[in-house]
Amino acid sequence: MVIRSKTLRLVILISTVLVTIIIAVQLFWLQKVYKYEEKQFNINVSKSIRGLYRDMQLVNDVSDNVQKKIENPKPDLYLLRIDCNPHLDSLWTNLKAELTDFDVYTDCKAAIYSQEKNAYTEEEYIDLPDAYFPPKEKKPLPVLKRDYSYIALFFPHRGGYILKQMYFWIASGGLLLVVLIAFGASIFYLYKQKFLNETQKDFVNNFTHEFKTPLAVIKIAAEVLQQPGISQKPEKLKNYASIINEQISHLQGQTQRLLEIAYTDSNALQLEKEKFDVNDLLQQAINNLHPLAEEKNAVIQTTFSSTGIMVTADKYYMLLTFINLIENAIKYSTSPKINIATYTEGHDCCIAVKDNGIGISEENQKKIFNRFFRVTEGDLHTTNGFGLGLNFVKKIVEEHGGKIDVKSEPGNGSTFIIKIPQH
Repeated sequence: MVIRSKTLRLVILISTVLVTIIIAVQLFWLQKVYKYEEKQFNINVSKSIRGLYRDMQLVNDVSDNVQKKIENPKPDLYLLRIDCNPHLDSLWTNLKAELTDFDVYTDCKAAIYSQEKNAYTEEEYIDLPDAYFPPKEKKPLPVLKRDYSYIALFFPHRGGYILKQMYFWIASGGLLLVVLIAFGASIFYLYKQKFLNETQKDFVNNFTHEFKTPLAVIKIAAEVLQQPGISQKPEKLKNYASIINEQISHLQGQTQRLLEIAYTDSNALQLEKEKFDVNDLLQQAINNLHPLAEEKNAVIQTTFSSTGIMVTADKYYMLLTFINLIENAIKYSTSPKINIATYTEGHDCCIAVKDNGIGISEENQKKIFNRFFRVTEGDLHTTNGFGLGLNFVKKIVEEHGGKIDVKSEPGNGSTFIIKIPQH
């Protein structure tokens, strides 16, 4: 599962990088197209102005370079130097004709600036047939002081007009973006489904392994008990009956754990909070695990707060939490030496369970609280379980408004720290 998941994650990473590059290239070309359309607009307006100078007597010396008489102080504003007062009707008519001849189809506000009055003396709104915005959307014409009279051409919706020319590019870019997003969503969905399938497969394998051995032991023990003359051997009868009882207890415990996980997954925990001493509950958890600790020759030391720590929480669920952590500390060590400490930090009660096991890698530390995840390094693959315990512990702690952290290094054991509010 690890290799397959890593390969799929690599594919997703590469796909994400490629999608990002494609989007970046698309944005780059959209910017280039905008610059091109912007340049084309300026060229068309300049051609229209030259045509206007040819059509009308606006300056005394027509032999001068017309371009020198055009000023473009702002992207949407053009100033045309004049030496005389032109005939207004002819001016507006010719201006509209020149703009349409050179494909400038956006509204324009024209005005004549008088040097003597330092103000516009005449204004006209030119609404072209295919103007991008309706005539009612007018912007004020800015006044720029000059030492000569001029005709001002102001294009208030120049930016919108240029974007209109880019509709095809914008639409194709947007379509490509939608396709890429859909592709990314599909890849993510497939990854999620694959992860769920692998998780389900791992769970089935864990489940089979967890129940196969006890059932095989029970079957063998039952066959022994069915042998003729077994009643004449009370010690053997007692021994095999004890084995069956132990295996059934183990199966019942695992089944109960599965039911609890399934219930808490579909329902919020129904907490029945009460006030109790954390030290006393931890000691109860240690006592409950005494047979397992004795079997593994585990040494459990406690460093409890001398004053005792009272918390208000669900006693049953907190007991399950403590048992789970201590049980893991015993199971995941060859010669278990465990230290359990309690202390306070501000308004939080802290419980630290430290073991001398083989430790957990930094990569696995991020996953151990995930459901069905089991560390498979070292000898841990021989440890029974469904990979549900720590996920259950995390849920209980978080339902109490607390948090759980792990500090570990491979070969140096692990320390699980629970922090829950005391009130």
